[in-house]
Amino acid sequence: MSTLLEREIADQGSILRGRAAAGEDAAARAARALGAADHLVLAARGSSDNAARYAQYLLGDALRLEVGLAAPWLYRDLDRAPRLTGAGVIGISQSGQSPDIVAVLAAARAQGRPTVALTNDVGSPLADQADVVVPLLAGPERSVAATKTFLASLHAVAQLVDRLAPDPERARLLAALPDLVDALTARQLDLRGRFDPLLGASLITVAGRGLAFAAAHESALKLRELSGMPAEAFSPADLMHGPLAALGPSGASWLVAPADEDLARIAPRTGTTVVVADRKRPVGAGAVEVMLPTGLPPWLVAILAVIPAQVAGLRLAEARGVDVDRPWGLQKVTLTR
Repeated sequence: MSTLLEREIADQGSILRGRAAAGEDAAARAARALGAADHLVLAARGSSDNAARYAQYLLGDALRLEVGLAAPWLYRDLDRAPRLTGAGVIGISQSGQSPDIVAVLAAARAQGRPTVALTNDVGSPLADQADVVVPLLAGPERSVAATKTFLASLHAVAQLVDRLAPDPERARLLAALPDLVDALTARQLDLRGRFDPLLGASLITVAGRGLAFAAAHESALKLRELSGMPAEAFSPADLMHGPLAALGPSGASWLVAPADEDLARIAPRTGTTVVVADRKRPVGAGAVEVMLPTGLPPWLVAILAVIPAQVAGLRLAEARGVDVDRPWGLQKVTLTR
């Protein structure tokens, strides 16, 4: 393996395996801190924002709570921050350095609300504002594009949900997840050339519903930031509300766990279609079909569905001569305000 990015993609199963026990302990502490909240607010940026989207759907579904994404700009002045009455607040940041995400947790603490930080740096400013720190334990991520820290964030969210709403089947699948990730990453890396038809696309449109919506956003981000090719993400429902008109034969579609009706309406409009799904779908000739393990619940499919996009981003970057460990315009820590 010639690049840091490829090695870090391949290491993801080991990272999840290594953080399982410590992650469960931290998730239990976080669950106790958040247990009395009547709604949750999530604060994040970049890839972590896509982990927050995943948490929004999974926490909302499992706990039947309203879970919202914070607008960090509103927290730039502590004295004028939105009221967080009744909320539990979770900050997700791989580096823990973004001042605007730190500001959301600082406002929550000032208002006496419980705060939890999911971060790879337990000594970060974000961790300092948290009542409970859930460490990602991914080790240093040396390639600029986030891969192992992102998957560790989803793993941490799933562990938190299992502590807040225990489910023996979810616990069993969490224990099996590292092996599933190992098998999927090895296969995708071996077959990365299957993504070459995307090289000629003028635009890659990624779509996914529900829990797959988070995977769609992270997939589009990885395809775009690694290769430099335009890529954007939609819910199929939003795509049908007008943006569908911009799809054409020069573009490509990337569909995450699509319903048959979404596949039928989107795929014929683009020159290349990639379908990432856990069962066979009625795809046309020439489509790239990425099969995930069958019989898994949507929360687990959404975690695994990100891996093919990581590998596709790697492959497209290699083919376009991009330095995959330091793509143009991408920084490891962006100090947003």
